[in-house]
Amino acid sequence: MSISASQPGAILSPARPMTSDEKKIILASSLGTVFEWYDFYLYGSLAVIIGAKFFGQFDVTTRNIFALLAFAAGFLVRPFGALVFGRLGDLVGRKYTFLITILIMGSSTFIVGVLPTSDSIGISAAVILITLRILQGLALGGEYGGAATYVAEHAPRNRRGFYTSWIQTTATLGLFMSLLVILVVQGSMSADDFKSYGWRIPFLVSILLLAVSVWIRMQLSESPAFLKMKAEGKHSKAPLSEAFGQWRNAKWAIVALFGLVAGQAVVWYSGQFYALFFLTGVLKVDGYSANLMVAWALLVGAFGFILFGWLSDKIGRKPIILGGCLLAALTYFPVFRYMAEIANPALTNAQDSVHVVVVADPATCSFQFNPTGLSKFVNSCDVAKGALARASVSYTQEDAAPGTPASIKIGDKTIDPMAKTFAKDLGTTLTEVGYPAASNASVVKLATPWDIFRAQPFIIVLILCFLMILVTMVYGPMAAALVELFPTRIRYTSMSLPYHIGNGWFGGLLPASMFAMNAQNGSIYFGLWYPVVIAGATVVIGLFFVPETKDRDIYAGDFAVHPGDTVVEFDPNAADY
Repeated sequence: MSISASQPGAILSPARPMTSDEKKIILASSLGTVFEWYDFYLYGSLAVIIGAKFFGQFDVTTRNIFALLAFAAGFLVRPFGALVFGRLGDLVGRKYTFLITILIMGSSTFIVGVLPTSDSIGISAAVILITLRILQGLALGGEYGGAATYVAEHAPRNRRGFYTSWIQTTATLGLFMSLLVILVVQGSMSADDFKSYGWRIPFLVSILLLAVSVWIRMQLSESPAFLKMKAEGKHSKAPLSEAFGQWRNAKWAIVALFGLVAGQAVVWYSGQFYALFFLTGVLKVDGYSANLMVAWALLVGAFGFILFGWLSDKIGRKPIILGGCLLAALTYFPVFRYMAEIANPALTNAQDSVHVVVVADPATCSFQFNPTGLSKFVNSCDVAKGALARASVSYTQEDAAPGTPASIKIGDKTIDPMAKTFAKDLGTTLTEVGYPAASNASVVKLATPWDIFRAQPFIIVLILCFLMILVTMVYGPMAAALVELFPTRIRYTSMSLPYHIGNGWFGGLLPASMFAMNAQNGSIYFGLWYPVVIAGATVVIGLFFVPETKDRDIYAGDFAVHPGDTVVEFDPNAADY
């Protein structure tokens, strides 16, 4: 609907090709963001070694708990980083804000590489490490919104999906880089040397990446949308209160969270992080082999981000994002089951043929949700279920009389989970009834990167590639969809918070939630209901409440209108406004 020049409206900028300078800007922004994700994921890949180095004054269980807590802290603070840096980006500009975020991220990572361990400075090492992790999480919370907004505001209207999809590749490429650097360093020295000092090298390398990233970002110009808005005096003076204190804006953040990002987050984390954990923690594939197979899948599948970003410019953001969520909800159970059958057939056979029962008073059994690693489950039922879940044992529960201590029945044997010899008794009994030992010859094992072309690992890589396709479907068009949903004056703030709540909490809590669900129900697959239900809910909510945005002019509602301009009202539900 046309309106007069005195009313708030938007200039409809004509679609045009991207200039060579703008392409360089997009590339530079994407490279910088790859380095950010490299820094962030490095800790996750080396969490076990870091736990031993910086929490060495505690016993093994406690140090692992604190290592997980430090990793979780980086996820949990991401929404707060989105608020802090999103506000800054809408007040002072996109360029300088995400220059700050990369400085914080890169320097924090480098400091981990030179930080004395607990053997040298005691508890101070742990305190400094957790502080650095919090700083990394805060910086990452501000990074994505800045990069996505910056790229979209440079891109032509009819190619925003394609150009912002390069930003979407960065998280996967950052993960790939961290795995690659770790594998190269591990391959160049003995295991003992890597545990002693080699683990520091990937962190120290980040100083080179930081220098390159800062140099690249110093060459960038500010977003033209932000500059024009500021020149016209239309930028927001209070982005937080405008974005979330006014219902007409806040409701779109809620719609974005539940109708787009929540489903994207669980599909993203399931297809990459949980797939890696499933191979190593559940199917007992050695870390080197699992990392290699995931790295191959990441390398092959990363092109899907570009493909689906480009396709979203043609057919829309919604069909692709919601289609990926729907496919995930429909296929996760058979896909992960098939992965288990291929990767560790002996384990799958044992789960199908061996009947294991936990006999316990239901009132003594806890739901073992432990995202920070601080909770301890010490009663007999929890000890029994936790041990079976970690051993990837399928079991059922039989209710006992109130107050009865829990026990585990395997065939004609009964095992007491509170006995001093419990771990040994459980391992011996499981091996006797058919559960494979640690030296299981049927489990996939790779010696070199080229071993993936053998039949067993090749099939697993194909399965991982399918999961990656789903990841790229939901994530490739996401930056464009979020940018287009909010006006320029509050865009950085508005899109950052739902994105990081979705990915930091819905996605970041996925491994802990799935483990607790598996332990509660005695199946290595039951936890898949977590991503399946959330992805399914996103399909329904997105279908009815999220507007299609691919044809929108993202300058809408931000600038003064001059005589002769074609304008329309700012209406988030409009097909083109």
